[in-house]
Amino acid sequence: MLDQLIALLEQNEMFTPSTLNEYWDGTVLTVQLTFLSIVIGFFLAVPLAIMRTSQYVWLSRGIWLFTYVFRGTPLLIQLYLIYYGVTMIDGIQDSAIWFLLEDAFYPCLLAFVLNTAAYSTEIIRGSLVTTDKGEIEAAQAYGMSDWQVLRRIILPSAFRRALPAYSNEVIFMLHATSIASVVTLVDITGAGYNVYSRFYAPFEAFIFAGAIYLCLCFAIFAVFKKLEKRAFRHLA
Repeated sequence: MLDQLIALLEQNEMFTPSTLNEYWDGTVLTVQLTFLSIVIGFFLAVPLAIMRTSQYVWLSRGIWLFTYVFRGTPLLIQLYLIYYGVTMIDGIQDSAIWFLLEDAFYPCLLAFVLNTAAYSTEIIRGSLVTTDKGEIEAAQAYGMSDWQVLRRIILPSAFRRALPAYSNEVIFMLHATSIASVVTLVDITGAGYNVYSRFYAPFEAFIFAGAIYLCLCFAIFAVFKKLEKRAFRHLA
């Protein structure tokens, strides 16, 4: 079966094993960027969202400024500033972190992490402030400390409410990784562009790339559907 498939692909002028391998490598890179960005961004967003709801104005306003800047400017501009702008800082190329910055993967990852952290912070903050006051009062009446109320009542309840909106953020982040190709990374979009430039077939090259994104979106939808079903099973 595999031999027949390979033979069929070898007869095809465009989608050869070499071309499909290029798409596969691009898919792996896209999944890596999306997964790492979402995971790191989420772990940054949780404490930032908690600080965003703080009664200390200087702390809350500082987090608000961070989210406002990164949500209010295009991700492509942020990527350009981090990828090209950081290299212009005096002495940066002689520093110990230059080995990370000279590889396009890490500046790209940093831009994606900061961007998704800003959006996720506001999503989680919105869920935190809508926690039912009766739940909090009941926990306090039970003798829980503020930290216990946050850990046992507020955060679990907020995460459940944030799931639908956060699933959209994951999808948006997957789509956003398509700009990684502008800084020399060959993701799915970059692979599509390479195939297009080689065979001058834009429809076939980019429709195939779009189909890969579509399959990844379906996988993400399925994962979050199961998470939502599990999180809200007490309402079934």
